[in-house]
Amino acid sequence: METIFDKDVRGQLIDRIGQINEFQKPEWGKMNLIQMLKHNTYWNRWILGKDNHSYKQVFLGKLFGKIALKRMIKNGKPFDKNIPTSDQFKVKESTGDIESEKADWILLINEYETFSHPEFIHDFFGKMTNEHIGILVYKHTDHHLRQFGV
Repeated sequence: METIFDKDVRGQLIDRIGQINEFQKPEWGKMNLIQMLKHNTYWNRWILGKDNHSYKQVFLGKLFGKIALKRMIKNGKPFDKNIPTSDQFKVKESTGDIESEKADWILLINEYETFSHPEFIHDFFGKMTNEHIGILVYKHTDHHLRQFGV
């Protein structure tokens, strides 16, 4: 199973991010290209423990989070289209510098080489192993790259 902690997988994702250009349109979902890029930089900063993020599991996550996590990462199947996201990860700003956002995302992807964030608690899935985090980050990244045809 692919994981962000594999150097070759990170390289493949970085290559795909590099292919993004201003002409790409979403194949599904409500985000435009800059919103997708900003969503991913914000989301990865959260996973990596950058900035001042909150790490609390919501009540519904306490009830169903572990079951949902197992279902989402149990195999190599990509995430479904149009899966919901938490409000904190919805980007309203729809303009920005595509190349700058791509560069920021690539820098964050590279930081998984030395990942260490033992305090991380997913807002829905709760406490996760590094193995689970690695698979989730890969699938999340792949999901959004597929969303824009790369």
